[in-house]
Amino acid sequence: MYPAEIVQPMRDELTAVGFTQCTTPENVSSALSKSGTTLVVVNSVCGCAAANARPGARMSLANDKTPVQLITVFAGVDKEATAEARNQMVPFPPSSPSIALFKDGELVHMLERHHIEGRPAELIAENLKDAYNTHC
Repeated sequence: MYPAEIVQPMRDELTAVGFTQCTTPENVSSALSKSGTTLVVVNSVCGCAAANARPGARMSLANDKTPVQLITVFAGVDKEATAEARNQMVPFPPSSPSIALFKDGELVHMLERHHIEGRPAELIAENLKDAYNTHC
């Protein structure tokens, strides 16, 4: 587990733009059981989360269509909540960071770490915007 003072600024990057931090499996299950679209960011302390995933997720919200609900779990910190989110992302293997779009509780779009690492945040944002335009 990472110290809270290290993790908090990384959480704040997403919660400041409207993401709800899910810290329990029940939080995740409840969010994903709602109708409409939900974006789930599996946050991480790694460099590709800082340089690519979090900025890309934030930039993607500058779009006409966006998910109804935004949630995040923190890998390595909120272990049970992260496990529940990943369970909902099957058949994709666990990946940190990762970003998933759900519609009415069904996974409709997935970005795994290998889609995020080494790619500019702007490209991640455009990928997500395309998914929003299709599913939101």
